Amino acid sequence: MHLSLVCRAKPVLHGYFRSSCSWRVRIAFALKGIEYDQVPVHLIKDGGQQHTEQYKTFNPMQQVPAVEIDGITLSQSLAVIQYIDETRPGPPLLPADPKKRAQVRMISDIIASGIQPLQNLHVIQKMGTEKVQWAQHFIDRGFQALEPLLKQTAGKYCVGDEISMADICLVPQVYNAERFKVDVEQYPTIKRLNETLLQIEAFRVSDPSCQPDTPEDLRA
Repeated sequence: MHLSLVCRAKPVLHGYFRSSCSWRVRIAFALKGIEYDQVPVHLIKDGGQQHTEQYKTFNPMQQVPAVEIDGITLSQSLAVIQYIDETRPGPPLLPADPKKRAQVRMISDIIASGIQPLQNLHVIQKMGTEKVQWAQHFIDRGFQALEPLLKQTAGKYCVGDEISMADICLVPQVYNAERFKVDVEQYPTIKRLNETLLQIEAFRVSDPSCQPDTPEDLRA
């Protein structure tokens, strides 16, 4: 049962415009029609604002996002998305069918645990001049696993014909692939799904090109 909406304060998202994990949460809020406030956390400026003592009180892992919601603070984007889904009305982000729900979680975990962490800022900063090749390798490795899985599970979207948490994870990861010059043409199912999802308002308004902390030269 959804919590009462009476007198509920707006959630606060501490995030970064180009963070995949922050973007996932923005998409989920948009799909659910939830108004929220944003507090930018610049991951590079001043050595990375996520490393400040103040921010560590929100997320001891010194990562984004952190979300203040319903009197608690949550980190880890998939945990935030599932909490939103379980406590707010609107279109479900996980299917009711147990098999499809497991497939959504599998695809989400492949991206959120098996691909994205290996090419995030904290890792590639350690790679020096090899950072692009490193990111390309691990994104390609992940997409080579993801493409045949999506061929089996996809309808209009990643799992069947309803938008789910898997779609929320896919779009930011394709953005990263393109940013690191991965040839997405090799993965026609991933490419088709991404193009379809980018036509949806919730994905467009949450895009890194139009956030409060997006630099002027990167705005759409």
